Amino acid sequence: MDLVELQIFKTVAEQGGITKAAQALHRVQSNVTTRVKQLEERLGTPLFHRHGRRLVLSDEGKVLLDYAEQMLRLSSEAQAALKGRGPHGAFKLGALESTAATRLPLVLARYHRDHPAVRLELVTGTSGALVDRVLRGELEAAFVAEPFAEKNLETQHIFTEELVLITPKGHRRVTRPQDIDERVVLAFTTGCSYRRRLESWLGRSSIIAERVMEYGSYHAITACVAAGGGIAVVPKSVLRATGVEGQVAVHPLPASVADAKTMLVWRAGHHSAVLDALRQELR
Repeated sequence: MDLVELQIFKTVAEQGGITKAAQALHRVQSNVTTRVKQLEERLGTPLFHRHGRRLVLSDEGKVLLDYAEQMLRLSSEAQAALKGRGPHGAFKLGALESTAATRLPLVLARYHRDHPAVRLELVTGTSGALVDRVLRGELEAAFVAEPFAEKNLETQHIFTEELVLITPKGHRRVTRPQDIDERVVLAFTTGCSYRRRLESWLGRSSIIAERVMEYGSYHAITACVAAGGGIAVVPKSVLRATGVEGQVAVHPLPASVADAKTMLVWRAGHHSAVLDALRQELR
């Protein structure tokens, strides 16, 4: 395999076909087709399946794409290092929605100012989903909250988020799970570490939610709590960002539940100039 061949393969995967890939690479279609076929013959496995007019990566193609992206990035970084240039290229970063909205804007603005050649792509999701994508190589790193499985990951503590319980306005003061009148929980999907903290806290008092309603954003969750639709655990920093301060009742939680460490995670042994620059920025 050579780098040109890998770039052609990567472009076909991204464009979903030979024609668009040839246009993007400024090559004739026959040349792109030949290079892909030569790569498949040399590796002894099909890298694409045809679905209608589109080419879709096979399982083996998905594996190769991960390595191709790493090798092309390392090649680019090596050339940049020899030319005295700083970090550059694509950087796929994951984050919790609350982290992206309230904690990262200043950090990423500073990162962009210091490293303008880096093309940052930010993806949001739950801690569980983000960790899975990091381990699969789809994201280079991600900001996630404890608890999460740390196997095959390296971590860096970034900050500690304070979680609070929010209920409809007028709800009596909550100091223990038994004080909660409303048993409908509003939360993200099951991969959400904050949701697991709430369920664990309730479970220790043998309290089980009557129903869990799943939403895709804190704006939706906090608005539904304000409307009397249930309870939720959210980062305190989110309340101002979503504009519900004064519209919900806010209750402090025990430190074991409230203090949630946010960690930057990446695959064990993985290093790159763009990731190292972010870690330095966060220090």
